[in-house]
Amino acid sequence: MSSEPVKLAFRAFQKARNAARGALVWGYEQRLAREVGAHGRLPRHLGLILDGNRRFARASGLQREMGHSFGADKAHEVLQWCLELGIPTVTIWVLSTDNTSRDPGELAHILSLLEREARNLAQDPRIHANRVRVRAIGQHEGFPPSVLAALSDLEAKTAHYDGMRLNIAVGYGGREEIVDAVKRHLLRQADAGVPLAEAARALAPEHIGAHLYAADVPDPDFIIRTSGEIRLSGFMLWQSVYSEYYFCDVYWPGFRRVDFLRALREFQGRERRFGR
Repeated sequence: MSSEPVKLAFRAFQKARNAARGALVWGYEQRLAREVGAHGRLPRHLGLILDGNRRFARASGLQREMGHSFGADKAHEVLQWCLELGIPTVTIWVLSTDNTSRDPGELAHILSLLEREARNLAQDPRIHANRVRVRAIGQHEGFPPSVLAALSDLEAKTAHYDGMRLNIAVGYGGREEIVDAVKRHLLRQADAGVPLAEAARALAPEHIGAHLYAADVPDPDFIIRTSGEIRLSGFMLWQSVYSEYYFCDVYWPGFRRVDFLRALREFQGRERRFGR
């Protein structure tokens, strides 16, 4: 059976199930929206660790690949929520360097989804109406040429925009990013004729920060991870030193607007001291 009839049937099931509790959740969601809007303070840079696609599929009696498909749909939905609130920068982590060692069939499905979604975003009216600049960050060596072409086209079509900055972390690992940043700095020093020993003695945190994949955006002040896992797993290790974290029990495809608003309300209630 093709995936589309399964998705349609499952969505029909979700719709029927959600209708029974929709009114109660809707009222709570509206209250949360008012509270978040009244407070006013929102993240300048929101990080999202999209975790739990496979477990969502397993718990729902679906094929593993369907979890990733529903997860891709959810990313579009959450993007809309961020646009509505006016969050300036969003980074979503969709594929880690560790994930690239998964079953070849699963990885091929994830990459095909990435290609499809990149092409969809390149034509998405929301992207162009809101002047969203999209960039793929990570290590993309070994990706199929069609995936690289789709990502490159998306970046090129939005490179001149000055609205939200949307970073798609794919083939991404925090340790790898730091190593790449150090390499870039040392290579630039070598090109300038600076001896290695001198470059090493002068190395400072700002030199590494200047060569990160998305060095031109502020560090994430709030990071949400779904699925109930309470760990970083390497997401923006350098940049998240002072980030606030929120761990949500729900799997990513089941992440609701009410969960999103509850997380933002939690962020607004925290006092950020930056080690002081």
